Amino acid sequence: MSYELSSFSEPIRNRMECRIMDGNGHMSHWSQAFEAMDLDALKEMRKTIDRAISGYETRKRKEALLALEQAAKEHGFKLSDLVVDQKPGKSRRSSEAGAEAAYVNPENPDETWSGRGRRPRWVNDALAAGRALEELKAQP
Repeated sequence: MSYELSSFSEPIRNRMECRIMDGNGHMSHWSQAFEAMDLDALKEMRKTIDRAISGYETRKRKEALLALEQAAKEHGFKLSDLVVDQKPGKSRRSSEAGAEAAYVNPENPDETWSGRGRRPRWVNDALAAGRALEELKAQP
């Protein structure tokens, strides 16, 4: 069975034959294809795969949240009535302080970052795509 990688650029599609399994159930051609690719093509492929993984995780997270909300509703509750935002014994200082969003994802304004702690994936993706951190600054 062949797997079409239409989201990759034409040079990548031309340089590799992508097969998940051959007719006998064996993996075929992946390692040879990767070995034949140049660094730019491999990096482009990694970005595309990272975006696909992120999208998959987001979809699964939303599905799980909807399932939890439905289960809570079936028992006569709202999910927010049942879920506690913090682990026992943890300080509430950071949530009470309400750190202002210093940076906003231009592709999804619901995703923000205060500029403290680890950079979120969307910030790293934007930087890897050549954007400057200043371009992601939240507007006052």
